[in-house]
Amino acid sequence: MRRALEVAVTGPDLPADGPAGVDDIPVGAVLYGPDGAELAIGRNERELTQDPTAHAEVLALRRAAERLGRWRLDGCTLVVTLEPCTMCAGALVLARVSTVVFAAWEPKTGAVGSLWDVVRDRRLNHRPEVYGGVLEAESAALLRAFFR
Repeated sequence: MRRALEVAVTGPDLPADGPAGVDDIPVGAVLYGPDGAELAIGRNERELTQDPTAHAEVLALRRAAERLGRWRLDGCTLVVTLEPCTMCAGALVLARVSTVVFAAWEPKTGAVGSLWDVVRDRRLNHRPEVYGGVLEAESAALLRAFFR
């Protein structure tokens, strides 16, 4: 989770204070392979790219799939600083990610236990293990500072 918090602040190619005029919400994601090696990272880039799907989780999934040459990410673990939304939770299920670890709960849009629980929906064909609240205080503090 500490690596995901680092990514949330710096991004894959961004300086710590970000490029001028870019004000993306600091959410970071790291995707680890079955062997524990880091496969890909993502940081919210919606404002940077003007892409509504450029959430940290989706970017990490895309980059990992490209690196591995396959869309199935079974055996992989996604670590993210904020509870995934419905889009991201759905993408995690579709990519067959085995484990999701997140820091701060998101009561307004969270889809991994707060508002919805997409990843544990028994009607879906895949349900990853979920661990929430890991380094929650650190992630929540980062988000509070951003919104101040």
